[in-house]
Amino acid sequence: MSPTGTGAGLDPTRAREQARREFDAWAGSYDRSLLNHFMFGPSYAVLMEEIARWYSEQRRPFRVLDVGAGTGTLAAMVARSSLPGEAVGLDYAPAMSAEARRKAAVEGLDRRARFITGDSERLPFADAAFDLVTCSNSFHHYPHPRTVVRDMRRVLRPGGRLVVIDGFRDNVIGWFVFDVVITRVERDVHHAPWWAMQEYFLGAGLANIRRRKFNFWFPLLATIGDATDGAPGPKGE
Repeated sequence: MSPTGTGAGLDPTRAREQARREFDAWAGSYDRSLLNHFMFGPSYAVLMEEIARWYSEQRRPFRVLDVGAGTGTLAAMVARSSLPGEAVGLDYAPAMSAEARRKAAVEGLDRRARFITGDSERLPFADAAFDLVTCSNSFHHYPHPRTVVRDMRRVLRPGGRLVVIDGFRDNVIGWFVFDVVITRVERDVHHAPWWAMQEYFLGAGLANIRRRKFNFWFPLLATIGDATDGAPGPKGE
């Protein structure tokens, strides 16, 4: 995948519908998946660290949007925490959003965490609606990654922060896990190399871009950038 286009041979419509079917079917057992131990849990821990770091710098109440929220674990973690934040989780799979709402209601978290079904390329929110936008382990499903990052940037307020975590495929272990195994299982997906993520963030007008690599056997990369001024208008691939 070039930093300015979609994955070679990737059919966007087929990729979207495949992902929706896959995650709708997975919603009931998602929280029991071994991936929660190997990938999702470590990712949520890093996201919470980054949210807490942003708060230590800004010291104000905040709203966080979690894109590709799954069953709402990160939003629930924000809602349970002592941080003065509220969370919105967005997922393309209706069954995932429904399970997230059910869990939040059971735990009494639905006042600080809410969930909707929506498209990462056309986020159903006004400009500058959030202080933080997070996304973990779903970015490789998005057929138009540059468009997604630009729309994430659009909904950030000045001083806001974007954190995207996905598979790190730029070493031998990551190449085998993500480009060989995961791609064979999930088919129409693409894990962007670090330099492409850099280009997506720069192209969206984000500043102070930095990276965190973690999780040795299932290597993951967090790309982090700041919104230092008003959001640029959305543009396509």
